[in-house]
Amino acid sequence: MSFISEFKEFAVKGNVVDMAVGVIIGGAFGKIVTSLVQDIVMPIVGKLVGGVDFTNLFINLGEGEFASLAEAEKAGAPLVKYGVFINTALDFVIIAFAIFLAIKAINKMKRETPPAPEEPKPDPEDIVLLREIRDSLKRN
Repeated sequence: MSFISEFKEFAVKGNVVDMAVGVIIGGAFGKIVTSLVQDIVMPIVGKLVGGVDFTNLFINLGEGEFASLAEAEKAGAPLVKYGVFINTALDFVIIAFAIFLAIKAINKMKRETPPAPEEPKPDPEDIVLLREIRDSLKRN
């Protein structure tokens, strides 16, 4: 088997194609969830906690004071960006929950109806004959 034909066989197998589709859909799904978190959830969470924008929460380890994270980064100050970490952690939790719900829905759709119970197998011929003999003896 040549290298090219072996590669062709590998590339067109169902698992590889399924994996490629999963990666593409996963990338698109990730963008949707990221937008959901950044554009919908985080503004609501910020409003609930008093209008705090988590991305501007940081601890300056250097000299001077900065009004925003962008200013501090531009000045090259050493920073602990705990607000960005909070956003990232919330992104993860929401993405994990969304994936959980998606997998749960997919599994629910995949579930097959249980197979119908098998019909009882007919009794072997010798058992049938013994029953006939028993019934005949009971009648006499």
